[in-house]
Amino acid sequence: MTLKALLRPQALQRLSPAEAFQFCPDHLCDVVYFSPTQVFRVSDVKVPVFQKNDDSQTPACYCFGITREEMQEARDASMGAELIARIKLHIQAGRCGCEVNNPQGRCCLGNVTLAMQPS
Repeated sequence: MTLKALLRPQALQRLSPAEAFQFCPDHLCDVVYFSPTQVFRVSDVKVPVFQKNDDSQTPACYCFGITREEMQEARDASMGAELIARIKLHIQAGRCGCEVNNPQGRCCLGNVTLAMQPS
């Protein structure tokens, strides 16, 4: 479902839907999805991938539009807990659509929580 939602049309035309794909979180690798027989790269995906793009406007939370910049601002202002609580409220209200919005295909809360930890 995630690949069908996020692959560009040209890449989607190559998709073998019966394949089991994995997500590659490695920042140094341009592969986003891979299976034993297929690979889809950053250029094949419609949205910037958080793990592979350091731009300040890259989404960290795709459903609720929270960018890398917003996370950094919350962290700098010691407001990380509030940002996490806001995302949790949306999730509890059933508004999360990570399976079609987040290239990872799962909830972004783990990424946001990790980013809010002291370095």
